[in-house]
Amino acid sequence: MSTPSNIKWAPLDEAMVESTKYTIKELFARDPERAGKFTVEAAGWMLDYSKNRVSRAVMRNLIKLAEDAYLKPEIERMFTGSKINVTESRAVLHTALRNVDPKAKVMVEGKDVMPDVRAVLAKMGDFTDSVRKGTWKGYTGKKIKYIVNIGIGGSDLGPVMANIALTPYTKRNLKFHFVSNVDSTHLAETLRQVKAAETLFIVASKTFTTQETMSNAEAARDWLVKELGSADAVAKHFVAVSTAEKEVAAFGIDTNNMFGFWDWVGGRYSLPSAIGLSLMLAIGRVNYKKMLKGYYKMDRHFRTAPFEKNMPVILALLGILYSNGYGAESYCVLPYDQYLSRFPAYLQQMDMESNGKSVDKDGNPVDYATGPIEWGEPGTNGQHAFYQLIHQGTRLIPCDFIGCCKTHNPISDLHDKLMANLFAQTEALAFGKTADECRAEGVPEKLVPFKTFEGNKPTNTLLCDELNPETFGALVALYEHKVFVQGVIWNIYSYDQWGVQLGKVLAKGVLSDLTAARPALNHDPSTNQLIERYRKVIGR
Repeated sequence: MSTPSNIKWAPLDEAMVESTKYTIKELFARDPERAGKFTVEAAGWMLDYSKNRVSRAVMRNLIKLAEDAYLKPEIERMFTGSKINVTESRAVLHTALRNVDPKAKVMVEGKDVMPDVRAVLAKMGDFTDSVRKGTWKGYTGKKIKYIVNIGIGGSDLGPVMANIALTPYTKRNLKFHFVSNVDSTHLAETLRQVKAAETLFIVASKTFTTQETMSNAEAARDWLVKELGSADAVAKHFVAVSTAEKEVAAFGIDTNNMFGFWDWVGGRYSLPSAIGLSLMLAIGRVNYKKMLKGYYKMDRHFRTAPFEKNMPVILALLGILYSNGYGAESYCVLPYDQYLSRFPAYLQQMDMESNGKSVDKDGNPVDYATGPIEWGEPGTNGQHAFYQLIHQGTRLIPCDFIGCCKTHNPISDLHDKLMANLFAQTEALAFGKTADECRAEGVPEKLVPFKTFEGNKPTNTLLCDELNPETFGALVALYEHKVFVQGVIWNIYSYDQWGVQLGKVLAKGVLSDLTAARPALNHDPSTNQLIERYRKVIGR
């Protein structure tokens, strides 16, 4: 293994050499109690990680990695407001947003941030109550029926994913839409589905300068003013999630309808902040607080549980094992619940924007793998798409399967069939099918190689009783902390994202050339050629 120098990998290497003598199937045969020994529970979730290529010795040595990386004090530094986002000189305190302990104090530069957190939450609750009850009226006196959230990245992925996940708890007579892409089609198709007099726009941008968000917001404002005939309508149909009071006011939004958050809230971790305003409108303040409680339960578990029983730590260490030990380049998240259909996309940002780093905390290039590629689709759709590659392909792809014992929509035996597929897939991936088993089933010899399954494919299974606001919050927190642990062990900064900036900066120069009467064309030959082709096609 090639990994951070402060961590001693040799003992784990030795344990892996021993454990790889046995397949997952053989590990189960050697220990009939294996399933129970490799299962933990926390915050309404059960994690069965017994179908992994691990022995007790491997797990002990993985935990030693976490200890060598000083994970415990790093956890405390995050929870207590240390500026662990060093390159931006910021604390990382998304955990404060869901700290439901009424007596809790969290200090940042000598100030307790919890009173402000509670104040914003209360303001959100009062506002969402007024919209949901119909006492908030639009410019023409009509009640709000349509909510359009305009944001991008963490200001979009979290709210849209959560709104779908918690659909059973939403107010069904409110219709929610999410606009993120600067592609005009995204906004245009949304506006075709709403009526101006009954629409509330939420503009989510911390600085109120994000290009995609503000371009869409300005176009939506122009549409609203045209439809309702007055710029005065903006104040009754737009609210802001931002800290830029001057810019919000200049846009035409009443600053009383501005919901703030703080620079210690990272975008991809911001769902429990005011960024979740659209979600609170959907599910109400009571259910929103239940979601925060779920987050908090997982936060407490992560902070206090010993590593050998710590669910986020175990998931993170298994990911380290496959990425750095076995050379796996990706991992797959497979929710067997249609309400979690956007969860893999949400995790893509959380994981790859956080740990997609190639320099360590000292600014030195790393010579080991960091953030893996995360992907996935809801089951059983994926079974008819890419599971072939996972079962019989040449790449090792560890998988997380997520399921709920109860369904919100009991129709015939559909849920039994869904869960049967979940359990069967993990069984098939782990145990496979041998050539002799194929022959015993009467498979013709010439087809035996094609119907043989190697097995020994690692999976985790996460189960909850039911997907509800509390278990949903806990699930999101679980993966947040998993990403944090991996960043600590890889010795990288997980909470900046400088890699997204270069393209944005260059886009300004390209835009100038696309629109100028006489473009400068100071780019590389390929980019200049593309610009010239675009200008020719549109007649500029």
